Amino acid sequence: MALSWHDELGLLLRPAAGGVHLVSTGRGAQLALQRRLYDVATDDDVRERFLAQLDRIPTARGVILGIPSDVGAGFVRGANLGPQVIREALLEQIPDWPARCDAAGVIDLGDVFCVPQLLHDEMLSEGQLAASRRALYPDHVDAGFPVSPLSIAERALDLVFSVNPRVALFILGGDHSTAWPAVAALSRARRDRWAIVQSDAHTDLLEHRLGVKYCFATWSYHANELFQRDGRLVQVGVRASGRDRGHWETSLGARQLWAAECRQHPEKSLDTVIEHLRSVGASSVYFSNDIDGTDAKFADATGTPEPDGLEPEWVLELIRRLGKDIGLLGGDIMEVAPALEVPRGSVGPTTRLAAKYLSATIAATLGVSF
Repeated sequence: MALSWHDELGLLLRPAAGGVHLVSTGRGAQLALQRRLYDVATDDDVRERFLAQLDRIPTARGVILGIPSDVGAGFVRGANLGPQVIREALLEQIPDWPARCDAAGVIDLGDVFCVPQLLHDEMLSEGQLAASRRALYPDHVDAGFPVSPLSIAERALDLVFSVNPRVALFILGGDHSTAWPAVAALSRARRDRWAIVQSDAHTDLLEHRLGVKYCFATWSYHANELFQRDGRLVQVGVRASGRDRGHWETSLGARQLWAAECRQHPEKSLDTVIEHLRSVGASSVYFSNDIDGTDAKFADATGTPEPDGLEPEWVLELIRRLGKDIGLLGGDIMEVAPALEVPRGSVGPTTRLAAKYLSATIAATLGVSF
């Protein structure tokens, strides 16, 4: 018998900050954070509260999902701890964060459970799929459930949108490949003419990287294909590319504002983003925020930090303008690698900025304040 959407999500996901599989090292900190997030005293209570959150999906205004995978990255890893430590930073900045979310109609769905050697089910043999299903879903081995982080996330979001197609979506990455399941699911759920604004030092516009279809360097290419290259992909902060802006704009139809332009003409560049979105008829925007779009002097705990990037206040103003002038349907924060913070794995400047970006994105999307 097929599972209900609620029961299937309960299999696919784990309580918030629980998507990284730990058995000893780091496990105590993970459990302590979960008890704080759910305001409970025992691990059994964490699980009960997590499942109760899922009950609220049909009436939620927004949902948060962590995808703690860095298998799709390419240089220095560590973004798998992003969702956990960003949540710690949110509690540090806004001690009553769970209550504020509750008041705003935002629920934390928890985390995709990540097998750290897997990325997407398309890359797996039948033998590996079967073995992973036996490990992850021993009571449902023949149900065909996904096993890789990107595939699990996509299925989970399809289930969420099946019961609440207009809910706002907020993703905690993970490397930037974890934006792909969000935009793929949105493309099936939304019928309006939505667009993507991407803050990033890199274009991520390769069709594949070393034969890999979905990874940190390719997700934007495939998102742009969903739009049929019609100008609804807007990239800001680019400054590390093997090709110039003209190549990407003429060959793929993306619109780019490189970091130097944004720094030199901050107000004009903001206006240009809004004017372009209006010119292509964008009715709403998904804001995908790679932390390396921000200048490395403000955000260096990431796998590929780059100098001469965007100022944090410019990014925050962009978020506000997108919400006010176009309308946000959600967004994400990507590529935050707490393992690169000093001291190692702590809540540091990069993670604090990421938490600030996330709370600002939720506020601008839903018209609330934190």
